[in-house]
Amino acid sequence: MKILVGIKQVPDTESKIKIGSDGRSLDESGVKWILSPYDEYALEQALLIREAGEGEVVLVSAGPERAQAIRQGLAMGADRAVLVKDDRYDRADGLTRAKALAAVARAENAELILLGKYGVGTDEGQTGPMLAELLGWPHVSAITKLELGGDGFTAEREIEGATEVQQGTFPAVLTCEKGLNEPRYPSLKGIMQAKKKPVDSKTPDELGLDPAELEQPRLIWEAMELPPARSVGRLIEGQPEDAARELARLLREEAKVI
Repeated sequence: MKILVGIKQVPDTESKIKIGSDGRSLDESGVKWILSPYDEYALEQALLIREAGEGEVVLVSAGPERAQAIRQGLAMGADRAVLVKDDRYDRADGLTRAKALAAVARAENAELILLGKYGVGTDEGQTGPMLAELLGWPHVSAITKLELGGDGFTAEREIEGATEVQQGTFPAVLTCEKGLNEPRYPSLKGIMQAKKKPVDSKTPDELGLDPAELEQPRLIWEAMELPPARSVGRLIEGQPEDAARELARLLREEAKVI
């Protein structure tokens, strides 16, 4: 089974984020790029499927050529990677990215596509369902359990107050939720092997994608700003009963929450 794993390259949550000089993008100096955490669940599931039988795990990403995140996935155990190289995909809407992934899926004759339920940062969660619609494949989002059998699958997803069970046949698109598995850490051997694994860069033109999708985007980033700094906390001193009265007064008169 050939499994494609869609990955998005996002800043490490420990990176200190700065706004670029244009006011609309990140200052990437010093930023470490990693796999979106939900994509790690997708990759781990793909590796587990491959280890249970024969198959190939191929990473697919659309965006700038940032080797850090792709090499991270290869070090975890993916066999190779395909990068649809164009900086504009970094800010593209979900449909434009889905079309790029669909083009790779057709070229690779994939049988299963796994993605995180969304890429952290934009958190829009649209790419997976749109990809399935473009390909005409069955789709289940935010799965927490997956079993394969014959030419089909059984997937579970958590809904309010219950667990939903879905069944479908391959080829299929599944997006993965936290709890599906526990992603592995890259081993030293895996890190060394990742340097030799192929990363095939493709341009949108080579995949037959419409250039207007990037030249005339549906989504335009007009501004980006950091959240306002939190106000300094206030310490209420005195006896407990006096402090309680003062706290109640502040909540009523200043915070206006009671």
